[in-house]
Amino acid sequence: MPAASSRASAHPAGALASPSPAVESTVTTDSRLAPGTPGYRRVSLALFAAGLATFALLYSTQALLPAISGEFAVTADDASWTVSAATGALALFVLPLSALSERFGRRTLMTVSLSVAVVVGLLVPFAPDLGSLVVLRAVQGAALAGLPASAMAYLAEEVRPKALVAAVGLFVAGNSIGGMSGRILSGWVAQAWGWRAALLAVGVMALVCGVAFRALLPKPRNFKAGSLNPRALYGTVRGHLANPLLVRLYAIGALFMTVFGAVYTVIGYRLVGEPFSLPQGVVGSVFLVYLVGTVSSATAGRLVERLGRRGALYLAVGTTASGLLLSLTDALAGILLGLVLITAGFFAGHAVASSSVSRTAATGRAQASALYQSAYYIGSSAGGTLGALAFHAGGWPATVVLGLIAVLGVVSVTLYGSHAARVQERMLVAAR
Repeated sequence: MPAASSRASAHPAGALASPSPAVESTVTTDSRLAPGTPGYRRVSLALFAAGLATFALLYSTQALLPAISGEFAVTADDASWTVSAATGALALFVLPLSALSERFGRRTLMTVSLSVAVVVGLLVPFAPDLGSLVVLRAVQGAALAGLPASAMAYLAEEVRPKALVAAVGLFVAGNSIGGMSGRILSGWVAQAWGWRAALLAVGVMALVCGVAFRALLPKPRNFKAGSLNPRALYGTVRGHLANPLLVRLYAIGALFMTVFGAVYTVIGYRLVGEPFSLPQGVVGSVFLVYLVGTVSSATAGRLVERLGRRGALYLAVGTTASGLLLSLTDALAGILLGLVLITAGFFAGHAVASSSVSRTAATGRAQASALYQSAYYIGSSAGGTLGALAFHAGGWPATVVLGLIAVLGVVSVTLYGSHAARVQERMLVAAR
């Protein structure tokens, strides 16, 4: 076993993390949750509930943008700031809050973050003007920043490595269910009682999810508290940003989310306008296509097993691009099918990229996941704002062009990664 020996000698920390078979068996049995066990099911359900609440709150105004534009007499790109402010604040705060999770624990930070976000969510419906609404949404996004990276780090510490992709997929599936149910609920409530009542309904739903999350999530067994050392944090972040694979994964997450943010920020305006003129409740129901994302993210692990990580990413890219092109039709059925493909491709790609970050980072997993989440939500914020601007300037085709440019970026990054891997393999062969 020369290859294994050389890796161990070259990376002492890696050698310590790979004990003898007897020790490994004991550690795996005692400290990590396996699929099918009660603890694994509780973790899956708890983080599913957290993911549901996170996406429901984070994108609570997205399906309501036409109604918000109407009440405040603003354009689509102005109203889109109620989404972009939340995702942008999350992107800014996810890294510092992940550092707090290293000190105070993943479970504690996730609980506090979700609690604050729910409280703000119950205040958002009472915003007197667009400026106040945007500020409250920014505060809500900042609070939610404590959830995504901490959840990924919690799973990496508490779940067996072979089950990590599936566990992350379930968390992402909770995101998709939250995005879907929040938009559907808000759409129909808004049609009956207005957008303010719709936001209140989403806040109550998130409150129920938060209570379930806290009741179900087991206390961590493998967490080891660290210190709040800014210099150490800077060193960890610098190390992650010096890792080419991690940087590529961050870029992929941002680009995928640019597509998704642009499409779902603008789609409501397209469907309430001519020639469709759909009512608010029906527009909200369009988000049922998120169920496709639930399936594609939950099955991402099997895709990786069959196609490899790059193969799964190429499949996700092709599916997303096909959906964008199909959505150019003026037939409602074609638009809906296009949204199905975009959603399936996005959630599969996101699940593969985010789980790869957790597996790649040997240390500072919370910071590695936080950097991914930061890039991911920067993509969401940019996609929402740029998508609305493109729609305002050139209609739906301009938004599709923006999405295709981002998809081409994912292809370029993945191809570059494949090329870099081949070069590295040739260098290793030559060194032998």
